[in-house]
Amino acid sequence: MDRYLGESTPKLGFGFMRLPKLEDGTIDLEQTKQMVDRFMDAGPTYFDTAFVYDNGASEAALKAALIDRYPRESFTVATKLNAWMQAPTKEAAHQQFFTSLERTGAGYFDYYLLHAVQKNNIAKYDEYDAWNFVKEQRDAGLIKHWGFSFHDSPEFLDQLLTEHPDVDFIQLQINYADWEDPKQASRANWEVARRHNVPVVVMEPVKGGLLANPVPRVADILRAANPDASYASWAIRFAASLDGIITVLSGMSNLEQVEDNVSYMRDFTPLSTDELAVIEHARQELTSVDSIPCTVCHYCTDGCPQNIPIPDIFSAYNRRLVWDDDEGARKRYAEAVSAEGAGRASDCIACGQCEGACPQSLPVIELLKKCAEVFDA
Repeated sequence: MDRYLGESTPKLGFGFMRLPKLEDGTIDLEQTKQMVDRFMDAGPTYFDTAFVYDNGASEAALKAALIDRYPRESFTVATKLNAWMQAPTKEAAHQQFFTSLERTGAGYFDYYLLHAVQKNNIAKYDEYDAWNFVKEQRDAGLIKHWGFSFHDSPEFLDQLLTEHPDVDFIQLQINYADWEDPKQASRANWEVARRHNVPVVVMEPVKGGLLANPVPRVADILRAANPDASYASWAIRFAASLDGIITVLSGMSNLEQVEDNVSYMRDFTPLSTDELAVIEHARQELTSVDSIPCTVCHYCTDGCPQNIPIPDIFSAYNRRLVWDDDEGARKRYAEAVSAEGAGRASDCIACGQCEGACPQSLPVIELLKKCAEVFDA
């Protein structure tokens, strides 16, 4: 018998947040189907999406690529209710659940979450009575397991798990870059979850791709330890090796990423003592790297009155900081702001919408000022 919910679940999950796109910006459904087929063929079963991902296109893609094509009992689906985006009223927030059911055609959700709970939005979840609403849907048989995803301090997590002792699971940002970071507190939040005996779904194991394409000094460490292992494999296996993990979500964007992930997670083995030492060496090197730790979730861009492509601008800035590639950075920036209707870093009006939405709590306004000084001067 499992010691905890999801112990026997395959430790690789498919995140439907960063799906491949066609030139017109829509999801490449044919490639997504191929990715789902390869993932299912390898044995994993957990798929994660959310009401707000791609303005609903992610849930629709899940229906077309998975739910309409496979027996319902052969996979598990997780999606989320977001009280602070696209939810101006309590009724609108609750309607997200029923819209998600319709979009996905799933019939029920195996896992359902309150989305990105933080101190700066908890009042909305309480005001909208989201906690009781979700449990009502569970009692109606439309949800099997309920929980919440979380981006905040271990003290606040301890408070929430104390106030809601019946939560089935939580979703945490865990990766080796953030493991000892006092701001993201990956280790500390995981330890709180273990104290409460609440199992964990891991999100951002490669930190928005930063650990799949690490800075040169970190890449050198990992390559020296195992030249045949992908950089992403180190990060995903690190998270999957922890106790109490249901699965580790990877937001895969192409078939090659799926192939790589299933190659080492089909027969997953936890990191050895020697491999953990390599990870610790890499983590220490990362602490000395000056970069913007953006995970490219795009929560900041929804509702930006200037339509500024903030993650793309930060990516360009990091190209300059980390790789000392000024020419490449300027090229990336020009491509980002040349899209139709896109704003420049200097167009920021400091409204603060982005900072309220950022799960990494980045000082987005100040960072955009720095980017503007470099790229718009």
